[in-house]
Amino acid sequence: MRHRSRVMMLAALLSAMLMAAGCSQRQSSQALFAELGGEPGISAVVENLMYRVADDSHIVGFFANTNIDLFVASLEQQLCDISDGPCDYQGPPMDRAHQHMGLDDSHFNRLVEHLDAAMIEEGLPLRTRNRLFARLAPLHAEIMRLQ
Repeated sequence: MRHRSRVMMLAALLSAMLMAAGCSQRQSSQALFAELGGEPGISAVVENLMYRVADDSHIVGFFANTNIDLFVASLEQQLCDISDGPCDYQGPPMDRAHQHMGLDDSHFNRLVEHLDAAMIEEGLPLRTRNRLFARLAPLHAEIMRLQ
């Protein structure tokens, strides 16, 4: 009986520790979303980004036949999702969305530069920007695959 009490006590303690670890894991994974300012912060960055793209003759042509409202909503959703926010990206896979556009690294890099400038203007620190770029970096190969 005494042994059974110890086992139950240890099981309860282990359960509590695992639950606490799960909560802390979720909190740390949501930290990037919070650092970005949540959905309002992401929206501000995307709006800033779109003004920069509109003024850039090197890449604006790629958006000529784009439904900008849909694009903005999709990009906001994607950034929210990739930063562990409450959104679930529902847009097309990156390779299909960008197939046969004729993109090269100069176009990709220009958009990254504009995104960084938009985040700087919105007051996001270097650490936050780098954390987001680390999550976005793997998309490069997918975006460029069907060019």
